[in-house]
Amino acid sequence: MQIVKRVFTLPLLVSLCASFTINASIENETFDTPKLSQEAQHETASKRMTSWFLRYHYKKTQLDDELSAKVYKKFIENLDYNKSIFLQKDLDNFAQYQYKFDDAIKAGKLQFAFEIYEESIKRRIERYDYSIKVLDSKLDFEKDDVFYYDREDAAWPQTVAEQDEFWRQKTKYDALNLKLAGKEIPQIKETLTKRYTNAKRRLSQTQSEDAFQLVMNAFATSIEAHTSYLSPRRSDRFNIDMNLELEGIGAVLQPVDEYTVIRSLVPGGPADKTEKLKPEDKIIGVAQGKDDYVDIVGWRLDEVVELIKGKKGTEVRLQIVRGENTGVNSKEVAIIRDKVYLEDKSVDSHVFEPVTSSIDSKIGVITVPSFYNNVSGDVKTEIKKLKDQNVSGIVVDLRGNGGGSLIEASLVTGLFIDKGPVVQIRNSVGNIDVRGDYDGVTYYGGPLTVLVDRYSASASEIFAAALQDYGRALIVGEQTFGKGTVQQFKPLEKMYDRFDKKLGSVKYTIAKFYRINGGSTQHKGVVPDILFPSAIDSPEWGESQMDNALPWDNIRSVQYSPTPSIRSQVNALTERHNLRIKSEPEFLYLKNDIEEYKEEKERNFISLNEKVRLAEKEKNKAKNLARLNERLTRLGLEKVESLDEDTPKELDKLDPFLEEAAQIIADLISVGQFAKVVK
Repeated sequence: MQIVKRVFTLPLLVSLCASFTINASIENETFDTPKLSQEAQHETASKRMTSWFLRYHYKKTQLDDELSAKVYKKFIENLDYNKSIFLQKDLDNFAQYQYKFDDAIKAGKLQFAFEIYEESIKRRIERYDYSIKVLDSKLDFEKDDVFYYDREDAAWPQTVAEQDEFWRQKTKYDALNLKLAGKEIPQIKETLTKRYTNAKRRLSQTQSEDAFQLVMNAFATSIEAHTSYLSPRRSDRFNIDMNLELEGIGAVLQPVDEYTVIRSLVPGGPADKTEKLKPEDKIIGVAQGKDDYVDIVGWRLDEVVELIKGKKGTEVRLQIVRGENTGVNSKEVAIIRDKVYLEDKSVDSHVFEPVTSSIDSKIGVITVPSFYNNVSGDVKTEIKKLKDQNVSGIVVDLRGNGGGSLIEASLVTGLFIDKGPVVQIRNSVGNIDVRGDYDGVTYYGGPLTVLVDRYSASASEIFAAALQDYGRALIVGEQTFGKGTVQQFKPLEKMYDRFDKKLGSVKYTIAKFYRINGGSTQHKGVVPDILFPSAIDSPEWGESQMDNALPWDNIRSVQYSPTPSIRSQVNALTERHNLRIKSEPEFLYLKNDIEEYKEEKERNFISLNEKVRLAEKEKNKAKNLARLNERLTRLGLEKVESLDEDTPKELDKLDPFLEEAAQIIADLISVGQFAKVVK
């Protein structure tokens, strides 16, 4: 089981490229730093944002020198988060603007911020120029050299020489990765030269909107963690996520190291219909129609998405690699874009089929990826399907569900209770609104567990907390994210505007929500009744780690009537759970991975010695191959000799957390609490 750090996904499509023919003169290609300046709409957008945030934000804020210093700090961090672009003397020079952001934002006069952004682009281009020069020197992979990749807590470099050392390490790290993937030195230099040149080209194409977006988000997040400015492009994406419709290839992507990796394919979508793509494929290049491929290794995910998405009927070609072969054996896949309904991001259900265990009870599973518009109607439909199949219990899977509509969270909760309050909402002036379900109808009243993880947030936590407070469901999994705030989305445009470009939108916090017992999920999240092992400790992840997050507090409980609590069974069910996972191979794998993850966290460097890295790579390959074959053996399938071989589809069904959640609800049924299933 792979331990994955924070993963962000966007619905859409992406591509990659593998082998290139590079012109010998490419390393001499130069790019000018773009001239960035405020555009007409920026002043108006800045003033409107200021007005909305100061008047309507939950957190009462003064736009003064104290806030200005926060905006300045956040702006610089966003420009150079790893302290590898600017020197200390640059920071000393920029400090003159530390207390000017408040007045500049209020007046919409931000030219100095555009100039700092422009300077950061210039420095990045210079850094890539230096990296290309490093490629001209001998790449010695026999030395005991290391790359200190995490500079978050490091001091700003004092000299260019100190800065050069970081970029030398970074370049050598990139080169060694390609060598470990099977490329020879000439190919490595050729590929990296093109990659760095492409990075310079993208930087030279930076637009003023990029600078405005960065400074406005520095302002927004300095007020509160979930307040943000959405550029016109990001506003469009927000609407896609809420309505689950777009035009593209139908793939969910995620960044893994330097690669864009296919997380899943939309069933029946353009990418799925090719039958040539599968989850975990790495996209290394993207081409439009008959155009040449663009190397997208190292690109930001949003940039890749923009390159891949497009109008219905147009062609995009992806160059992908599979398994460990990140530098060889690429495959080309041509896809005709089409309208895609993101069914993989909508509610789904199925009758659980045990893979590695024997469960007597018939368990249904409802997967809720997000609380999008009308998700309650979809959940109601899936409940009916499962009841028609006479399931004995239901698991609601909220893993990875980052939230969505507060109204929908309340409506979905109402499907599982008769009537009563669901959530309390306190606005910026202290007024409390109680929302709930009062139809007197329970659409499903049988045994219920809710499966959550560290990525379950906001509306997910409302749902899980309410069912926990009512004693209606057993919550299992990891402690949730801890987001207890409510945001409002508002376009900045007005009917009478006459700008050539759109103004974008804002998302800002207008309220906090509380459990019906009066407690807040802010920072603390929802603590499961039965806690699964996790690589991420609660204090190290979630809302509590976000800058300027609102504090935890509590209010009065509201009157509600808990059902006969199933929590009285928690101790007995936990004992059974602990006994099972002691010998369950997948949980033993997880325990081992957690130990390795914590060891790796203690250091912030990686070896640049080829023998050391090869040994690590072979060790990981051997471990993963051994685990794979152990899984195949347990499933009664033939072993494989390599991780690059296509694996049986039966492995896709292997989900130890869901398996354990189903085991727990089967235990719950067996203790007699739900001897009679409510139909």
